[in-house]
Amino acid sequence: MVRYVLKKLGYALLTLWGVVTVIFFLFTILPGDPAKMMLGQNENAEQVAIVKHKYGFDKPVWQQYLYYLNDLSPVSLHSNNPSDYSFLSPDKYTATTLFTIKNTRVVVKLPYLRESFQKNGKPVTKVIAETLPNTFILAVSAISIAMLLGVLLGIISAVKKDSWIDRLIQLISTLGMSVPSFFSAIVFAWLFGFVWHKYTGLNMTGSLYEVDDFGDGKYIQWKNLLLPAVVLGIRPLAVVSQLMRNSLLEVFNKDYIRTAQAKGLSFMQIIRKHALKNAMNPVVTAISGWFASLLAGAVFVEYIFGWNGLGKEIVDALNTLDLPIIMGSVIVIASLFILINIFVDMIYSWLDPKVRL
Repeated sequence: MVRYVLKKLGYALLTLWGVVTVIFFLFTILPGDPAKMMLGQNENAEQVAIVKHKYGFDKPVWQQYLYYLNDLSPVSLHSNNPSDYSFLSPDKYTATTLFTIKNTRVVVKLPYLRESFQKNGKPVTKVIAETLPNTFILAVSAISIAMLLGVLLGIISAVKKDSWIDRLIQLISTLGMSVPSFFSAIVFAWLFGFVWHKYTGLNMTGSLYEVDDFGDGKYIQWKNLLLPAVVLGIRPLAVVSQLMRNSLLEVFNKDYIRTAQAKGLSFMQIIRKHALKNAMNPVVTAISGWFASLLAGAVFVEYIFGWNGLGKEIVDALNTLDLPIIMGSVIVIASLFILINIFVDMIYSWLDPKVRL
């Protein structure tokens, strides 16, 4: 088991290194000058040169890449010379020195995601810490809706096989899987937040926290969670309902189901005590993968509904070419995706030792 876990961690580190490399070079070669974006209309050649030197934009791309890996690495180099590249200066993060080589220290630290270009030098880790919980709440809500409704619709579809109800559910599931989330978000926001607002009481946009200028300040507005959670949960709901239906139909043909029928158990007792538990295995497998995907796929849904999560932060950063926030956010999402998949793989290997082979 230990060898299997170490093997998975090794693959995870290689995958994460690949993600970091692709992200860095992708955004480095993009058109646009971050230094000019930071200075705005007050730019001149001298100021642009100062900003480029401060953030290392005047150095070769390969050197910038090595500096970025150094910032992300838990074991990295720390320069004692204040005139060196600013991201290596001691005032950027807390580090513990292992040993010193001439003017450079080898230190242990937490991964450093640098500072925002547009938020007055705000650390990227702080930006992510403020927005990631909102994305996590949205993803959990979406996957809960998908799980509850998907299992229910799948059971109804399997019980009513080949009936008009079954066909209707199949049609809805097909539409749910084929319609892009951003399109569903626009339609739902317009219908329920504008056209039918007086009946639903829902808003087209809004985040989990709202500010009351004349009251107690910030407060939680749970109703703003409903529309983005439903929209984000449509596609996994469609997948879960299809999987639940097909899995139940397969279980219904098993010998132990026939034995239960011969014993005189009612149809609902058979489903509840025997069929449902065994039919849930592929559903649980799908849900574990979809939850990781929702963390990454909430970008457009959050932006359309004005949900102040990490996805909306990424879109805002793309508009202003705030590279540290873009790259840091993508790396955090990729890391969560990898960790969730490792956790699921460990559960599978524990349940079925043959997976480790």
